Amino acid sequence: MKSRFKIKGLDCANCAAELERAIEKIDGIDNVSISFMAERMELEFEDVKKEEIMKKLNKVIKREEPDVKIEEV
Repeated sequence: MKSRFKIKGLDCANCAAELERAIEKIDGIDNVSISFMAERMELEFEDVKKEEIMKKLNKVIKREEPDVKIEEV
């Protein structure tokens, strides 16, 4: 399954790259792409685990970049 998110609160492109690397480590996520300039994140993940993956995703974001907020579009 592919989902797109609006991502707000990233300070720089390096922060986006670090967050992307942290999110890639979440079990069940196949691919992640964060565009700092477009304030967008695209995720590919296993559809059956969406709720579990979203919980882990929010936990990683809070740990790595506490000011970042995401909203599915």
